[in-house]
Parts: sequence; C-alpha cells; structure tokens
Amino acid sequence: MVWSRIVRVSRNLLLIAGFGAVLAACTYKSVPDPSVSARDVEWMAQMPQADVDLEFARYLVDDPTGEAPGTIVVEQKKKLLYYVLPEGKAIRYGVAVGDEAYGWTGESVVKRKAEWPAWNPPADMVKRWPHVHPVKGGPLNPLGARALYLYDANGRDTLYRIHGTNEPEKIGRAVSSGCIRMRNIDVIDLYNRVELGARVIVR
Repeated sequence: MVWSRIVRVSRNLLLIAGFGAVLAACTYKSVPDPSVSARDVEWMAQMPQADVDLEFARYLVDDPTGEAPGTIVVEQKKKLLYYVLPEGKAIRYGVAVGDEAYGWTGESVVKRKAEWPAWNPPADMVKRWPHVHPVKGGPLNPLGARALYLYDANGRDTLYRIHGTNEPEKIGRAVSSGCIRMRNIDVIDLYNRVELGARVIVR
C-alpha cells in the first residue's frame, strides 16, 4: 500500500514536471549569442565565469510589459530586464539590481553607450568605500563588456548604468549600488539592440 502510494505520487510529480517543461517550451525560446569581437573573446575569457540559473537565462518571450518596442523595462523584484520587440514579443534577461538601500524606480533615457567602459566610482561610493578607485576598461573592470548610461528627463546623468559584470554569480540577486548588472554576453546582446534615446523604466 505504501509502495503504491509512492508510485502514484512519483507519477504525479513526473506529470507535473513534464507539463511544466512543455509550458516553458511553448512560452520561452532561447536567443542565440550575439557576434563578438576578438577583443571581447579575449577579455571575457579572463573574467570570472559562473553557471547561469535557467530562470535568468536569455529568452524570447511574449511581452508582459505593454510598452512600445525599443523600451527597456526592469522588474527589480523579479530580477529581470525586458527589451521590448515588435509584434508583442520581448527579450528577457536575468539581472542583478540595487540592494534594499540603493534600489530605485523611475524612468530614464539611454544617452550614451560604451564598449569596455572605464569605471569612475561616484563620490558617494568612494565615501562609503575609500578603497575603490577608477579602473580602465578591461577584464578587471566591474562594468564589464558594455554599458548603457542613463539620463533623466532634464538631460542630467543619473549615475546609474545598465552594464556587464565581473561577478556573474550575483545575477538574480539584489547586490548593486543601484546599477543594473547583466552577464557580459547578455549586455552585449542588449547593447547591439538598443538605440540612443531608448526609454528605460525601472519598476
């Protein structure tokens, strides 16, 4: 009797798992990696590597945001970023977001894009952590392979960025000082798609 109950429970779990896999296959579609330069390959190979949780992998999905194509939407609680495409689709990426003390919400605009950007920590960060210092672009840089610079409606630099990372194991967590971190291959993919002037919504 106990054995039959175990078999029945196991069969039900397998059915549920199978249904979930079918549902995921219907809803999510993986997106191929973008083309990268020789420098990208060389420098990313020197950076820390980490396995990505499938929840935070890059997928083509039905757009859940309702925003216009070309818009970036960051869902902080879910640790997800959406780039809205035409025809009701979006590309979904896993991200790391600001921790509880430094998280923020609002709208901004992409006014600048940079490949392997230099990092110049803002004054408030230097005050908190005197050991931080500017770092030139490259595999040791915390901004990673690409950065999108966010400006407010008045054209002022918010000091927030959407950028790569040298800590890929932290994707899916709230750990930053307000910037949105992505895996380097993901931020390259996003960088290639985003136009200057793109609207960014952080929820």
